[in-house]
Amino acid sequence: MRRRMNLEDTLFNVFNYSALTLVAIATVYPFVWITSASFSHPSSVLGGKVWLLPVQFSTEAYRHILRYNMLWVAYANTIFYVVVGTTLNVALTMMAAYPLSRTWFYGRGIITFIIVFTMFFSGGMIPSYILMRWLGLLDTRWAMILPGAVSAWNLLVARAYLQANIPDELVEAAAVDGASDLQTLVRIVFPLSLPVVAVLTLFYAVGHWNQFFNAIIYLRTRELMPLQVILREIVVSLQMNEVLADVVGQRSLLQETVKYATIIVATAPILCLYPFLQKYFIKGILLGSLKG
Repeated sequence: MRRRMNLEDTLFNVFNYSALTLVAIATVYPFVWITSASFSHPSSVLGGKVWLLPVQFSTEAYRHILRYNMLWVAYANTIFYVVVGTTLNVALTMMAAYPLSRTWFYGRGIITFIIVFTMFFSGGMIPSYILMRWLGLLDTRWAMILPGAVSAWNLLVARAYLQANIPDELVEAAAVDGASDLQTLVRIVFPLSLPVVAVLTLFYAVGHWNQFFNAIIYLRTRELMPLQVILREIVVSLQMNEVLADVVGQRSLLQETVKYATIIVATAPILCLYPFLQKYFIKGILLGSLKG
């Protein structure tokens, strides 16, 4: 039976929906504006004429980006880093989180403390570079995947989820039926942990997609560079061309729209992926907090 709403409930709902609407507008509008600006003529963008829809529709910025040959190589590299890296990340994170979530695992408190310790203290950039050189990973694809194979924060998220949703009795029942630890993890824990797996997949995939710093530190071969580095090259090269154009008195306006077009090119694939994971993402974030 639905309770009748009184004046206080009505006022609360009005305030709540108004606040959420403002937050939604503040969140969505910048992306809408950037999209419109990327399809507008540069003079309209610089003149402040773009508010919501494209003005003097133009695809010149995208043509400038898409004809850059290295862009497609970088796209392929980034897809490789995302697919291979995320698969390895999720597998290793779940394999580590599963034993740490079991009450019978000896030494889990000490191991968890060591993992948390790494969230606050690390060796730093120079020792990390020396380690990568000693391991022979410099200027290889593995330099983009192995250093961040397991995130301490994501590991703790997965551990908390497994503690709250995978009881020891279920694992013991699988052991009685003759299942090994690996079989229990693959056939029981993984299927029951799809929400947190989706959360980990999204976190790791976005991290790999946006990789930039590791690439400029560990990679030298341009054919191994990810998308973000190549997009930066496009913007920087256009800036240099604009400086040269200023010298001869022929200022180029294309740089302004190219910056917005690169944002769209870099974020569109992740935005297309998120709707397929949204259901699991929300469930994985909230389910642990709804159970005692």
